[in-house]
Amino acid sequence: MAAPQLSVSADRYSCSVCLEVLKEPVTIPCGHSYCMRCINNYWDQSKREGTYNCPQCRRTFNVRPEINRNTVLTEIMETLTEERVDASPSQSYAGPDDVPCDVCPVRRRSAVKTCMTCMISYCETHLQPHKEHGAYKRHKLEEPTGNIEEKLCAKHQKLLEIFCRTDGTCVCLLCVVTDHKSHDTVTPEEERAEKQSLLKKREDEMKRKVKVKEKTLKKMKKARMRIQVSLVSRLHIPMETNERRELT
Repeated sequence: MAAPQLSVSADRYSCSVCLEVLKEPVTIPCGHSYCMRCINNYWDQSKREGTYNCPQCRRTFNVRPEINRNTVLTEIMETLTEERVDASPSQSYAGPDDVPCDVCPVRRRSAVKTCMTCMISYCETHLQPHKEHGAYKRHKLEEPTGNIEEKLCAKHQKLLEIFCRTDGTCVCLLCVVTDHKSHDTVTPEEERAEKQSLLKKREDEMKRKVKVKEKTLKKMKKARMRIQVSLVSRLHIPMETNERRELT
């Protein structure tokens, strides 16, 4: 019986710190795996001394965890090294016009989603916790955006989720219960739907007026032709063929 084929997906067997195929893979207590050198360097450079976290799920450890070599992954990596197709990973790295992943610590990949709850942009690898863990299921994911600050309330640094019709501006939930407490507020979706409805009504009204004017113009043209026919018949002037057709 043939052995099952292993997936050679770089996203599946890559270290989320260096974004390369795992080298000397080790697993930390939360279950995520990294290159031994990468995770050690990452914790050595931790900004908050004495506190260590997982670069992927952000779980925090008060004591530097003991890391153990993952023998199963080591064997898989050895197999993949022999079968790996030489493909350039540079295509997935963020270019000048791309939104970069905010979690990649070294070479940043292009973000595939921006979480408006975390206010962070993620590449495919670092987006996995939002797909796998229930705690992230309610987070709001949008297409990658590089202007996150423009979607935050300048006063409370919260997401602009409500539209204030009174002031004609977007506000956060804290603004609604404070400065805009007595104002007419709706969700952006409701405001957008109402404006689209008004725009549709205006468009229909303009079409109606155009039809009325076209009908009036047609009547005026026929009246002009009748007058012309009357003059022609009185003066016995032959009509052009086109003029006869217009009368019919």
